[in-house]
Amino acid sequence: MISALWPPRVTRAQLVVALLLFGLGLGLAIQVSSTSDNSALRGARQEDLVRILDELDDRTQRLEDEKTRLEKQRSELESSSDQAEEARKQTQEKERQLGILAGTVAAEGPGITLSVGDPTGSVESDMLLDAIQELRAAGAEAIQVNGVRVVADSYFTGSGDDMRIDGTQVAAPYVFKVIGKPEDLEPALNIPGGVVQTLEKEQATATVERSAKIVVDALRPAKRPDYAQSSSR
Repeated sequence: MISALWPPRVTRAQLVVALLLFGLGLGLAIQVSSTSDNSALRGARQEDLVRILDELDDRTQRLEDEKTRLEKQRSELESSSDQAEEARKQTQEKERQLGILAGTVAAEGPGITLSVGDPTGSVESDMLLDAIQELRAAGAEAIQVNGVRVVADSYFTGSGDDMRIDGTQVAAPYVFKVIGKPEDLEPALNIPGGVVQTLEKEQATATVERSAKIVVDALRPAKRPDYAQSSSR
């Protein structure tokens, strides 16, 4: 008999009624509390009410000041963070640009390929150096020849079977991979009396091809200065 009565079965209607009664009781409790507080204020003296209002005003003002201070601090932190991030990006970009010029990082972009054939062994090192100088004057930004990165202090020596770039031996055909504006680089090599005509007079062959993407990936080791130091403080 007891097992049939326990646990009690609660219907949905009973549950709804219980919730309504609970809500009603909670509302009455809040109303009583509010009435008690209002009664306390009604019984206060005028000077006490003025003091309470002044304290509330002071507290509100302090909160507003604190809010303003925190918002200003947040803005300063965000601005500082943005400036630091922008400075970091500029530094990375500057390092990349200097790395391309120094030949310590790979580069890619539009440009040309100059292929020089030398079936008679008549090509001299100064002819290849003239080609490099013409390309630089036309705006070449990165150059490699037969897997050797050519930079500002590169030098060419020898001829024929003993052609060298920075001491590294290279053999014909000499393939120049050059990054720059193709519309400027190709005409610079093909001008009357220029590099292409000079090579052809020596019975060498020279062909120039434009390309939307040239990859210059031959690298030079980064050098540490032995004596020079940064003067910035």
